[in-house]
Amino acid sequence: MQGRDQLTGTPPGKEPGQTQSWNALPTNLQRVKQAVERDCQTRFTALLHHLDESSLRRSFRRLKRQAAAGVDGETVASYERDLEANLTALAARVQGNRFRPQPVLRHWVKKPDGGERPLGIPALEDKLVQGALVELLNVIYEKEFADFSYGFRPGRSPHDALAALSKMIMTEKVNWVLDADIRSFFDSVDHELLLRALALKIADPRIMRLISLWLRAGVMESGEWYETTEGTPQGSVISPLLANIYLHYALDLWVQKWGRERETGLVKMVRFADDFVICLQREEDARALLAELAERLEKCHLKLHPDKTRVLEFGRFAAQNRARRGERRPETFDFLGFRHYCGKTRDGRFVLKRKTRADRMRRKLKALRQQLRRRMHDTVSSQHQWLCSVLRGHYNYFGVSHNFRSMYGFYHAVRHMWKAALSRRGQKKRLSWERYNELLRVFPLPVPRITRSWQAA
Repeated sequence: MQGRDQLTGTPPGKEPGQTQSWNALPTNLQRVKQAVERDCQTRFTALLHHLDESSLRRSFRRLKRQAAAGVDGETVASYERDLEANLTALAARVQGNRFRPQPVLRHWVKKPDGGERPLGIPALEDKLVQGALVELLNVIYEKEFADFSYGFRPGRSPHDALAALSKMIMTEKVNWVLDADIRSFFDSVDHELLLRALALKIADPRIMRLISLWLRAGVMESGEWYETTEGTPQGSVISPLLANIYLHYALDLWVQKWGRERETGLVKMVRFADDFVICLQREEDARALLAELAERLEKCHLKLHPDKTRVLEFGRFAAQNRARRGERRPETFDFLGFRHYCGKTRDGRFVLKRKTRADRMRRKLKALRQQLRRRMHDTVSSQHQWLCSVLRGHYNYFGVSHNFRSMYGFYHAVRHMWKAALSRRGQKKRLSWERYNELLRVFPLPVPRITRSWQAA
């Protein structure tokens, strides 16, 4: 079973205890970190004083300048006009237990499958206090979290999780993969269980009160207030951390214990937020784990998605074993936007390969086509600058080894979409390929490139 000293995914030079802004910890947070390192069982009885003006100011600096306003109508720009006075008043309310969270403003966004998903926008001062609290709780929980947990943690990224999974499958005795999906996780978190989990480390009633108020603040939609009896605050700064804490006790520690007690073969997991993959050596372990995992999550008021959870044969010997039984090549599984499949190098050795998920690419191209229509009458240079940023961002995330063909398909589709958008401008005749190629020589689009080798994901 994977322990704390294995598959650490933090890149060299990045200290896991750093804050989200990557700066050195303030003196007060350094003392909290030292207390955690001295005794991992420490329960903190006095923490509210750390949410002072300095922490709120750091939280304000981390806000996105163009973030939408919540129910209070306050924007970053309007709050900044009298920033120091606002932060002083906010800190006084927090320290005096007079701060009252406001409901989350909810909008609905269309999903590719035709459905809708909720998008929450917290009030600005809720973002500030939550950001300061997340900075503090990260210091407390960073040592507590398992090494195979990568989601929304300082110094860790999706590529670190992909690198750990790659190393595991390429070097360990992995023959089976449990590909699991928790149905509507962020909307299903039980408030009482979450507060009980927090109480194992946090004994300051004022901090617990704040978190409880955020959980019960509700949502505001079309001028109507709706109560929230379960789930973490939508769109909130603190929501990912609360989700990590919940899954740490509901899933991570349980899987570690299950693997230690089983002691029949390899059992290792990689998790990013609520997306996780468990690699196993033996089929019987995989089947047993799936059954017991469903029971465990039921106790925590969570459910596995029946259509997205499965056990599949995967790994170095999967293709040989399936060929021997007269079966087709190994199945594939999806993780963090990539489809993972078994491949071979030119000299016939096994290699884990990845490519962009087709549905993810279609969704992105559909969104780009809609945005291009809205930007149709912007200047060519403005459109070019925006498209370059989109392509570079795509290459930076999906530019892994063996994925060049998918990236080139994305690049090719964007080229055609831009030509189509330019052809619809005004009443001029359709833009020919000859003229479009001349324009591309002046405004070239960045070409696909591999930004990460498979070893580093």
